[in-house]
Amino acid sequence: MKPTDLRGILRYIPRFREKVFVVALDGAIVTDDNFANLLLDLAVLRSLNIRIVLVHGAAAQISALGEERGIPPSNLDGSGVTDPATLQLALTAANRLTHEILEGLATNDLRAVSTNAIVAHPLGILGGLDHQLTGKVERVDVEFLQTLLQQGIVPVVPPLGFDGDGRTYRVNSDAIALALADQLKAAKLIYLTPADGLMRQGRLLRQMRAQELQQVIAQHPGDLPPDLLSKARCAVAACGAGVPRVHIINGSEDEGLLAEVFSNEGIGTLIYANEYQQIRRALKKDIRSLIQLTKDSVAAQELVKRTRAEIERRISDYYLFEIDRNPVACVALHLYPEQKTGELAFLYVSRAHENQGIGGKLVQFVEEKARELALVKLVTLSTQAFTWFQIKAGYREGGAEDLPPARRERYDASGRNSKVLVKELPSG
Repeated sequence: MKPTDLRGILRYIPRFREKVFVVALDGAIVTDDNFANLLLDLAVLRSLNIRIVLVHGAAAQISALGEERGIPPSNLDGSGVTDPATLQLALTAANRLTHEILEGLATNDLRAVSTNAIVAHPLGILGGLDHQLTGKVERVDVEFLQTLLQQGIVPVVPPLGFDGDGRTYRVNSDAIALALADQLKAAKLIYLTPADGLMRQGRLLRQMRAQELQQVIAQHPGDLPPDLLSKARCAVAACGAGVPRVHIINGSEDEGLLAEVFSNEGIGTLIYANEYQQIRRALKKDIRSLIQLTKDSVAAQELVKRTRAEIERRISDYYLFEIDRNPVACVALHLYPEQKTGELAFLYVSRAHENQGIGGKLVQFVEEKARELALVKLVTLSTQAFTWFQIKAGYREGGAEDLPPARRERYDASGRNSKVLVKELPSG
């Protein structure tokens, strides 16, 4: 889906209208060439009545400012020790960035304010080390932020916290974003970074359950990039606190934010709190989705073309695999009860979701459904994927004689010369 495809965006609006999205920007993203486009994306979200809270970091700017002034910062990301000199660098850098963000939002006709909504207290002495002016979130002024959001104002939250005596602390922006998403009951927490997403041993993780990510962090933290470990930990904590979805994406990619929010595929990493995948029986209203989903495979002659009328006649045979209620794969089980045989057909997984085990799940689902119906054999026809069925799914090569008479008649007439693959289904 192209982010500019209005029809694609419209189906998400009822789900996201009046919901809160917490968007956390690394400092490097604010000064990236794509930042102006990112502001346009935020304007689109606001126009759809999605409530936006912006959080920004300042690590890149603190580092540059320290080098410019000859002051090596003691703490870049707000998690280590913050000495007085580093706090001054953080204040200067954060104020500059906040102003730049407010300026950019104003250019896009978005009302925004910089807030002191983060109440913090000192991180204290950990492992014998005094963290001085590093703080941690004590609470969030939710009432203040909700008032702003209800008036259509975008709160901009710097990586700073304030205590009741007016003291300022340097606070990790990832942790601030987590606290805001938790307290505001956000529908999404989105981290925008210079990286493509959360990598593990050099491979981009497209989606992962929070529990699985927690295990990786606990057992193999070295598998994850050190600069994204904080975001990974906060993503797990956010899901544990009730935030349904956390996204880690590349903020330098044009239209990346819209592509992540308004498409099945996304561009980065999705960490989710609950099982968001579902196999369900297709309905008449899904016929257009089935045809659109499989059109490329039909064009490549991987699947036989089916008309709308043909699908509608046997709609109860078709199933959809959904992610966040969006179809990404399909399969059909055609029944030949007299021969106690079923045909596994119309198996397709979208290109963006290949190599994630979805095809295997659909095949297993069909086999379980066939057993429920007391079938003793499954057949499937394939011109290109027959080795997958043999190696991965346990099918053997058969012949036309294995097909039920009604199916064989259509097989002979098709001229496709598909391989016939067979799998016996032992009872129980």
